Amino acid sequence: MILVLLLSGALMGACTDPAPRGGGDILVLGDSVMAWNGGSDAAIPDAMQTALGRKVVSKAVPGAQFDNGSGLAGAVGFDIRRQFPGGRWNWIVLNGGANDLGSDCGCGACGAVVDGLIGPDARSGSVPDFIDRLQQETGARIIWMGYYKGNGKGSFQGCRDDLVRMETRIARFAATRSAVYFIDSEDVIDPTDPAMFAADNTHPSPRASALIGSYLARGIAEAGRSQNP
Repeated sequence: MILVLLLSGALMGACTDPAPRGGGDILVLGDSVMAWNGGSDAAIPDAMQTALGRKVVSKAVPGAQFDNGSGLAGAVGFDIRRQFPGGRWNWIVLNGGANDLGSDCGCGACGAVVDGLIGPDARSGSVPDFIDRLQQETGARIIWMGYYKGNGKGSFQGCRDDLVRMETRIARFAATRSAVYFIDSEDVIDPTDPAMFAADNTHPSPRASALIGSYLARGIAEAGRSQNP
């Protein structure tokens, strides 16, 4: 997969933006990869908050799909777009798509599902539409977090090719938008290390969540320094 934002350096001295009224500083939306280990305050958003020393609000829900807005499922957060609480935010970090592929096409013939999320032009689809909406409504800078590569034993192994296709398109989309970044969690996760995975071989271990959260935090810090020299 592709890393759009080059990351380096420590977080010390990172700019802290004042939280906008009617919203907050950093908002996280997404699925169980984001939310895993949250019961012990060790999820990816928790690690981001610790690394940055800034308030991170997470609305991520295990099992959430990106495009699942009908009925009660969407209303309680199982549609990632409907996790957005409104208001203005400095940063919005989100992920999604794996559950769409798992639920809608069984990680099999998923070309149409991928195209619905983001088309071959990397401009159309529900993902670009939602990111554009978030920027228009909130003024936030946006990070899309890519999935890490699995260890070959987890639930979504058959989805790998389609997830790579989807995220390659999202990275292309991010490259055409001001203040939209694609950061790939697999850059810091070694799929051959058993310590990176929870017991289900799908979700991140606490150590992996910490690595990913710190990596995303570095992205926020680097972007803040580049805009506030």
